[in-house]
Formats: sequence, C-alpha cells, structure tokens
Amino acid sequence: MIESGGTARRGAPAARIYDPHCTRCPRLAAYLAECRARYPGYWGRPVASFGDESPRIVLVGLAPGLHGANRTGRPFTGDHAGILLYETLYRLGLSTRRESVSADDSLELRGVRIVNSVKCVPPQNKPLPQEIRSCNAYLRAELEQLFPGVRVLVALGRIGHDAALTALGLERSAFRFSHGAEHRLDAARYLIDSYHCSRYNTQTRRLTEQMFHAVLGRACELAGLRGRRRG
Repeated sequence: MIESGGTARRGAPAARIYDPHCTRCPRLAAYLAECRARYPGYWGRPVASFGDESPRIVLVGLAPGLHGANRTGRPFTGDHAGILLYETLYRLGLSTRRESVSADDSLELRGVRIVNSVKCVPPQNKPLPQEIRSCNAYLRAELEQLFPGVRVLVALGRIGHDAALTALGLERSAFRFSHGAEHRLDAARYLIDSYHCSRYNTQTRRLTEQMFHAVLGRACELAGLRGRRRG
C-alpha cells in the first residue's frame, strides 16, 4: 500500500512505484532529514502520487514544495502552486473540491492523477539532473501500470515534459516544449505542455487562469472526458 497520497493498484508491487523511505539521492535524503528535524510536524518524506487509480489524464509536475506537499504529503496541497491547479480541476469536473488543504480532506480526483518528476523536496525547488534521472524509475514504473488507460499526459513545466518523455523511452529532441503544444505520442496518446502553475508564473501572468483552463480543457477533450463544467 502507498502511504499518504494514494494507493497502488491491486496486485501491483508498490515498492516499484513509490518508496517512502527512498534515499537513493544523497543530497535530497540529507535535505529531508534536515526538514524533519526543523519541521517535526511535516510529512518530510518522498511524496506519493495522488488521484484516480485508472486515470485518463496524468499531470506530471516538478517536485514537492517545502511548505506544500512536503508538509502535507499530497502533491500540490497546502501551497500556492495548488491554488490554480485544483480550482481548474474542480471547474472541469475532475475534482470534488476546489481547494486541497490537507492529505486527509475529502477531495477526490476523477479521471486524473497527479505525479511528480521528483518525489522528494529539493533545496531551492531545484532538483539536479542526476536526481531527476534517478527518480525517473518510479515515474516509468507508474506509467507502465497506468497504461493503457491513459490518453493524455499534461506536463506542468519543462522538467515534467522531459521526465515524461524519458519515462516513456522517447527522444526529447523530437518533442519541443512549448506552452499549449500538443504532441502525438502514439495512436492513442498525447502529451500536452503547460507552464508550471507556480507562484512566480501566476503572479507574473506568464500563466493566466484562462491559459491553464484552456490546456486542461483540451486535455479533457482528447481524453474523452466530458465532465460537468462548473462556474
């Protein structure tokens, strides 16, 4: 069973897709140890994926935020980055609540799952290339389990874009990241790019509510999800 954030599919080897005690990246493991000492009430471990266990859409983020997912144990929960994300999912009928405040609230995702490129909070929110590569094994294993049901991957930022392609064994040079870009991966699946819904991007208006809604709305169309749109 996966702790704090989701469960492995029945019969699946959970350790392959998530290990709450992973220390394969020394710098991240040391930083987590410091976080647990400084913030004893925080989750302070690798953060599991969250959402529908049989999704049509998979959102690929960057990494847990220090005072967000690293605190709560759920991706994009408890910090600024999740405000636009969960509000948009709610408006598209993919979330039962418009705000995610803790890992034990009643929010559920429908047809969508959130994964991260790196499962441990990195210093300054900047994972090193070798840390992204090391953690990619978990992403690859999870995507293998979720397919063939997945129809659309949505990359939240360039790192998510590259991590998804690496996990799928595809050449990154063949798929250029650009906000709103749609990449045909095979006969059944797409990758759509979006700027990350970070505080910086939303406050500078690099990513607006309308831009983000358009990307996720298009993902719903390609995935065949016709959920109720909320105002």
